[in-house]
Amino acid sequence: MKISEFQDLIKELYFKKDCKRGVKNTFIWLVEEIGELATLLKKDNIDTNKISEELADIIAWTNSLANLLNIDLEHALINKYPNQCKKCGNKPCRCNNE
Repeated sequence: MKISEFQDLIKELYFKKDCKRGVKNTFIWLVEEIGELATLLKKDNIDTNKISEELADIIAWTNSLANLLNIDLEHALINKYPNQCKKCGNKPCRCNNE
């Protein structure tokens, strides 16, 4: 699934609820999901199944926030992370090797 397809799916499923919740409260939900991930990562035994669920939640809430702000995440990611390192121009990045 492309990022744009996932963003469209999240919009179709949750946009009305997200609009009622608003940007601030949607962001708070996102931060709470990041906190849940942090709690899992602090444990001695890493449960990758639970971590994968939290990562999925973080991506979903990020998409909800982007939808509320009318941001095309796929476009934003391509601009921010082109097919090479923005600093050194290499793929993979060699910034620390120089």
